[in-house]
Amino acid sequence: MNFCSACGESVDYKVPEDDTRERAVCSSCDTIHYQNPKVIAGTLPTWGDQVLLCKRAIEPRRGYWTLPAGFLENGETAETGAARETMEEANAEVAEASLYTVFSLPHISQVYMFFKAELIGPSYSSGSESLEVELFSEQDIPWDELAFPVINQTLKHYFADRQSQTFPVHYENLTFKRRK
Repeated sequence: MNFCSACGESVDYKVPEDDTRERAVCSSCDTIHYQNPKVIAGTLPTWGDQVLLCKRAIEPRRGYWTLPAGFLENGETAETGAARETMEEANAEVAEASLYTVFSLPHISQVYMFFKAELIGPSYSSGSESLEVELFSEQDIPWDELAFPVINQTLKHYFADRQSQTFPVHYENLTFKRRK
């Protein structure tokens, strides 16, 4: 950030009084601009013993498989955002959503929340952000073609938890070095 969104003047990076972190502070009106992590909400949609995956039509990781997910919008709950993303990316409706995995990725300032959910019928198709949408059995998951580590981890948890039919909430911190 170079300019203040309140008045348009330049910002300086400094630790404001009574704060502990460097922030963008307007040199004219003293507005403090906080930058916070982005929240990504999605679903782990299931139909019987299969999981619905979407092949990404957008970067990053175009052409790789993912669970339907995206940035949470202002004014919506995480659960509502996850269902919206499932509709946008897979033209699929879900029900009985329950929080399943949460991942903190501080190296990219993101938090992922996935909800385990049942598809309302086996009706789905590619949305504008998906090249393909397909139901996969565990043995057919394209493990080497998954878009992100959070997808891999969520699916691993799901197939392990399915053995005992207990689906606790899983929380993990994932820290990786940024790619250049």
